[in-house]
Amino acid sequence: MENKTYDVAVVGGGIAGYTAALTLKNFKKDFVWLGIKPFGEKLFNAEQVRNFPSFSGNGVELAALLERQMIVEEVPFTRAKIDGIYAAGDGFTLTCGKISFNARAVILATGVETETAGNASEYLGRGVSYCAVCDGPLYKNKTVVCELSSKNYEEEAEYLAGIAKKVYAFCRYKNSGFRAENIETVDDPIVKIVGEGRVSGVVTKSGKTVAADGVFFLKDSAPPAVLVGGLETEGGHVKVARDLSTNIRGLFAAGDVTGRPYQYIKAAGEGLVAAYSIHKFLIHEKSFATQNLFP
Repeated sequence: MENKTYDVAVVGGGIAGYTAALTLKNFKKDFVWLGIKPFGEKLFNAEQVRNFPSFSGNGVELAALLERQMIVEEVPFTRAKIDGIYAAGDGFTLTCGKISFNARAVILATGVETETAGNASEYLGRGVSYCAVCDGPLYKNKTVVCELSSKNYEEEAEYLAGIAKKVYAFCRYKNSGFRAENIETVDDPIVKIVGEGRVSGVVTKSGKTVAADGVFFLKDSAPPAVLVGGLETEGGHVKVARDLSTNIRGLFAAGDVTGRPYQYIKAAGEGLVAAYSIHKFLIHEKSFATQNLFP
């Protein structure tokens, strides 16, 4: 756990997170920008970007321009998959496995990812998890299912295989490859989780039921409500005010996580607004603390 407390933690490597980090850098804030990959996997897979002013090309080309600016402006990026955000006193603690970060305020810019099993939220804490390192030890010598969004998470599946008796891997990409003998790949998407009170298995698109004690969704980020307890959401998105503040004091959100349209220009704009709003918030908090020193 880091001993220092940042002014702001920006969670999410996409364009919303980058724009927020760039703006906070200009405000001379002490911040940490956290994510899996700068600018996000979505951008690198975009065949054509047609809604970003002054740019025409594919996602890789736009990412190259953003990376050049990131280097010139010296915007630091920390690779970390945040699995929990907790209000702690006058700020927040963010966890990444056994590592923690502290911040006075947070900008949540984790984007959105399609959930194969639409009823996953019904089984949170009852067999559904988004963190192999956090919850894997609960399934020693048991059978688990894991759905992987990309090859980046094969290592987490291997970690589960070292604990569980059997791992069924549902890969949402081609050319998967595992070393562990107790991992079996299933090329049949999960559509539903089943169980009376607790997970007992999953149902696939073909109608097959795979029995399991737990289900792990291994992806870049967990749903917002899973990351932040008590966070108000609406239709799977974070509910925000015009200044992009949430119902949790000191927590702001930006980008796809706040809702449609899922466009880069909207993400950039909201990243900017969230940074301005949090700058104002921190000034107010500092003023309030000073007033309290001299009642």
